[in-house]
Amino acid sequence: MSLFNLEAKKLLSIVVPVYNEQLNIEKFYEEATKAVAGLDMDYEIIFVDDGSKDTTPLILSRLTQQDAHVRALILARNFGHQLAITCGMDHAKGDAIITMDGDLQHPPAMIPDLVQKWREGYDVVQTVRKATDDAGFLKRLTSKWYYIILNAMSPVHITPGGSDFRLIDKRVLETFMRFREHDRFIRGMIGDIGYKQTTLSFIAPRRYAGKSKFSGRKMLHFALDGITAFSKTPLRISFYVGLLSGLLSVLMIIHVLYCHITGQAAPGWTTTMIVVCLMGGLQLIFMGIIGEYIGRIFEEVKQRPLYWLRAELGQKKD
Repeated sequence: MSLFNLEAKKLLSIVVPVYNEQLNIEKFYEEATKAVAGLDMDYEIIFVDDGSKDTTPLILSRLTQQDAHVRALILARNFGHQLAITCGMDHAKGDAIITMDGDLQHPPAMIPDLVQKWREGYDVVQTVRKATDDAGFLKRLTSKWYYIILNAMSPVHITPGGSDFRLIDKRVLETFMRFREHDRFIRGMIGDIGYKQTTLSFIAPRRYAGKSKFSGRKMLHFALDGITAFSKTPLRISFYVGLLSGLLSVLMIIHVLYCHITGQAAPGWTTTMIVVCLMGGLQLIFMGIIGEYIGRIFEEVKQRPLYWLRAELGQKKD
């Protein structure tokens, strides 16, 4: 067979954001390397260190020296999970790109299944978490209702249980890289991007080691990004509730005037305080909603880079 007829191996890029994961990285590397060994593909594993304060960067440096398939992008500070993923995707050179977390709750053993779906012609293979072994009742309940509320507000359908463990084709990546907003919700962005998509379900195992870095504050911020990035419904709700409050205020004025004309005792301090507190609370809530959207505009008009690197380790694939 002529050498000209030999097709070059496809390249698979695996993007892994990490933050203080010194106890998980080497185990993840072993499992991921084992998973791709049976694929007839070249591969690169791109770790993105999101400003870790432990020995994560040192471990990544050692892995890049030991294995030419490993690259490490060291961010100058903590930019957050979504921007760390974006950084890795920007630097990926693969024909197919997989994003996954490095705590082994996204099982590396599923990598061949994602690649198989890609070979069947799908451009996006999204995983759906059916359950998490260490998730409590409250977390499962809040997650369920979050997706119900989000999908009720947003014109873009977000798959309940969807995670940032997915495979996308290079064509999808090229389109995704044109989306440069700072406050990003990648699950929604990929869901809205189009192309031929499918899903794979999995049960997330417990973390191999350590604790989740997603605090309650970070989860709330992430949830707000998901809602405000894809829906103007909160602003519309503010308008309609304001309209209703104005109507009720007019009715209250008519009631007070009626009581004054007929000589009846007008409702006193209690009624006044209830109305003032209710209206004041509603105004503060809706000012906060408007402020959230204005804050997003403020971040975008500054046109700052999404992230910047302190170091880049390992060899780039051609």
